[in-house]
Amino acid sequence: MLLCGLIGPASADWFWRYDDGGYEQEAPPAPQVRKRHKPKHKVTQEKKQSVPPGPLQIVVSIAKQRATLFANDVPVGEAPISTGVPGHPTPMGVFSVIARSRYHSSNIYSGAPMPYMQRITWSGIALHQGPLPGFPASHGCIRLPEAFAVKLWGLSKLGMRVVITRDQVVPVRFADAHLIAPKPVQDVTGTAVAAATEELAAAAGANKPADAPKPAARPKPKPPVQAFISRKEGKIYVRQGFEPLFDAPVTIAQPDEPWGTHVFTVTDIKDGNALWTALTIPSGYAQKPGKQKMSAKTRERLEKRAADLAKTPTAAQALARFELPPDATARLGELLAVGSSLIVSDNALSDETGAETGFIVLTQ
Repeated sequence: MLLCGLIGPASADWFWRYDDGGYEQEAPPAPQVRKRHKPKHKVTQEKKQSVPPGPLQIVVSIAKQRATLFANDVPVGEAPISTGVPGHPTPMGVFSVIARSRYHSSNIYSGAPMPYMQRITWSGIALHQGPLPGFPASHGCIRLPEAFAVKLWGLSKLGMRVVITRDQVVPVRFADAHLIAPKPVQDVTGTAVAAATEELAAAAGANKPADAPKPAARPKPKPPVQAFISRKEGKIYVRQGFEPLFDAPVTIAQPDEPWGTHVFTVTDIKDGNALWTALTIPSGYAQKPGKQKMSAKTRERLEKRAADLAKTPTAAQALARFELPPDATARLGELLAVGSSLIVSDNALSDETGAETGFIVLTQ
């Protein structure tokens, strides 16, 4: 499930890359020149951002000092970045955008400007425009080039997934019988439809127009539901729009078997079936032996660590190692929508998870 290496661009119609030379874009055909009357007033129209439909998530690679934006499993933009220095490292794990400010000033570092700030923790970590010296130089934030920060600002929203890893990882299309299935519409709305039918029949039989019920106000769309399942805690937690909905214990047949960390995202729902992507995040990284001498015990420890990491479970293996209670499965099926996600991890929730946040899961 872990795919490393270079990411090929998607269709040139929407892929944009920022390096020293700016965005790589296919040149549009030369427009035909036509004589038109000059308008009396200047008309400005903001160019609409064009990306494939589907949930957005940005993946940050600390080793490569690159950020890549994905729509579903399609890379639509990338740029160089600058992350935290050793004394102030950028945390790795699963995050989401929890606050945004176009003209933000740091509350910690003497009001330092942080344009196009998109916060991922309340302790001060964010993506924002900043200088790029070509190496890690921040106090933990992810600095972005101006053009990329502006473009990302126009596309992203609160709740957008942010994944930070050492090496580059990518989401891939994924299907598995263990994933939650949408509950059929008739199961969810049957009672509501019956009640509405009775109301309409009663209204039709009323003699006075004043007796007719007023049309109900259209409910505001709710954010996609998010779920997190922790092997360490043996529980599932569910939130919607940063607000906790419910939690429940899960059944784990072999608690000592690792899961790894995986993010599953609903990209579409067609014919009653959910389409998913999966993104696998390494649980750790094997340290390569250097030129310096090391003891046999240290070398043995490094070799064991490398062997353990080589056995990291796949996304499918992780899903098969737990079972949700039927009522939790049914409720999630009712709430499932495009953009809903499921995070599965060996780890517990980070202490950064709290009020006004999504699920924050730290990895090594």
